[in-house]
Amino acid sequence: MDPTQPQPINLRYDHSQLLRFAVSLLDGARLASDRSRTVAEVLLDGDLLGHTTHGLALLPSYLQALTEKTMESDGDPTVLSDHGSALIWDGRYLPGPWLVRQAIDEARQRLKQFPVVTVAIRRSHHIACLQAYLKPVTDDGLIILLSSSDPDSRVVAPTGGTAPRFSPNPIAAGIPTRTTPILIDISTSTTAHGVCKRAAAAGDRLPGKWLIDRNGNASDDPRIIPDNGSILPLGGMDLGHKGFALALLVEALTCALAGFGRSDGVNRWSNSVFLQLIDPDRFGGRDAFLRETTFITQSCSDTPVAAGNPPVRIPGQAALARREKQLAHGVELHPTIMPGLIPWATRLKVAVPTALD
Repeated sequence: MDPTQPQPINLRYDHSQLLRFAVSLLDGARLASDRSRTVAEVLLDGDLLGHTTHGLALLPSYLQALTEKTMESDGDPTVLSDHGSALIWDGRYLPGPWLVRQAIDEARQRLKQFPVVTVAIRRSHHIACLQAYLKPVTDDGLIILLSSSDPDSRVVAPTGGTAPRFSPNPIAAGIPTRTTPILIDISTSTTAHGVCKRAAAAGDRLPGKWLIDRNGNASDDPRIIPDNGSILPLGGMDLGHKGFALALLVEALTCALAGFGRSDGVNRWSNSVFLQLIDPDRFGGRDAFLRETTFITQSCSDTPVAAGNPPVRIPGQAALARREKQLAHGVELHPTIMPGLIPWATRLKVAVPTALD
């Protein structure tokens, strides 16, 4: 991007209009209307929370997948194993946001009988922003753990290696408190692949040397990734062994528990998913749990900081504040998002929403 030229700005759109727009596009691609709304809600929540590479930016790829039938538009997941508190679904490449919402609903029902319910999903399509699933669960006083991997994706190198072997493998968790919930959503790599692709398309460098080229040199140039370059594990060149270990944990919880993954030679964009809901009432009790989580978050928030620095921020705090602001005053879309959707709107004969003043 040329810094001497005027830079594109984030245009604001009314939330309800954007939601109707996304639903109409998915309906036009022949996704069932109830599923269209779920997918649209999850994608739009990604933008509301500030994950702009994992919100509506994904919609053109989803529409393409529906058109090409690499994302299935109808049917239900197949139950492969059911032990009450643990079950495995074959997602059959159905829309990931719809599958995860269905799995959360199923797990909620089973928490009436079991203190912990775990669902592993193989062959889900992409599940978008993990943080978008968390707050509805924590609002009910429950803990949610969610992780995913893409067995077709190899963009992250193991520590010490110079070639990619696995996907960014995010870990998310929602933890209730008596005030703002803790909403964790972190990649086990230094950055997400979507961030690299966006920067490469704009001709930008990354903010740090988060990548490694095929000769083992650290780099901030995202254009090296197609040339056998790799994203480094979380921790980078110095402490990447920690991110590498977490990535292997995610591989075990997602692909391995679901019984389907990289060793099967997957060649289709997909996710393997690990979902777990925990009811604190069935352990030390909800009151004791909330007392402890509220105490530690407040203690962290009250920690002294260096002169001129902002207060300590709890995971999810800024995202939720951003969400509330955008619901009230308009959703700021990254300047590349709407141009990517307009051709689909033309093709599917869907009216494009007007930006707010």
